[in-house]
Amino acid sequence: MRSSSRTIRRPRSSRPRSRRSVPPCPGNPVPLGSVFRSRAKEEQSAKATAKVTADEPKQPRHPEAPKGRPTPKRSEATSQRRSLASTPAGGGKDAAKRAREARRADLARQREALANGDERFLPLRDKGPVRRFVRDFVDARYSFAEFFLPLAVVILVLSMINQGAFQQYVLLLWMVVILLIVVNSVVTAVTLRKALKRRFPDENTRGAIPYALMRTLQMRRLRLPKPKVKRGEKP
Repeated sequence: MRSSSRTIRRPRSSRPRSRRSVPPCPGNPVPLGSVFRSRAKEEQSAKATAKVTADEPKQPRHPEAPKGRPTPKRSEATSQRRSLASTPAGGGKDAAKRAREARRADLARQREALANGDERFLPLRDKGPVRRFVRDFVDARYSFAEFFLPLAVVILVLSMINQGAFQQYVLLLWMVVILLIVVNSVVTAVTLRKALKRRFPDENTRGAIPYALMRTLQMRRLRLPKPKVKRGEKP
């Protein structure tokens, strides 16, 4: 009888094998719960956090804590305080209306002062004893420059006549008028400078000569402020 070798196999157990569990690394744990969290839950948690933060009372800032912005310079802070102080109360339209009314009132007072010579409300360029003396000095003299406007009108009318050599005579007349005005201005400037040095040796007479020359170019009836002296009268 031939014997055969049989391999005896153990029956498999119905019990499943237990896998080896990988212990979590204590130094770097991996939170898997946040990975599988839904977006709706995240939004709800964010809203709840924002609501709690908004409901919390604001804590006063520590004096030594940083402000989060640079400290303004002293000049900038001063200008800001002045702008706030100069801002009129009320709306912008009311403030603009009041400013326009005040400006109209000032202009009306200046026009009246230019007509009657009231020193209190004259413009700044016409105030002071020096300017008053300059006006009287110019108004008391005859000046060729004060006839510049009517002469210019006459020359303009004559220049419209086209008759041969007549245009040359008109051009010559125009040059003569300009030369006489220049000579008259030089004489007025020299004599007025001497009079100012004699009358106001310690006063500031800057700008008085141009002021006088501009007044000589105006007709006597059109001068403002109005003349206070007569022709030939000493100022």
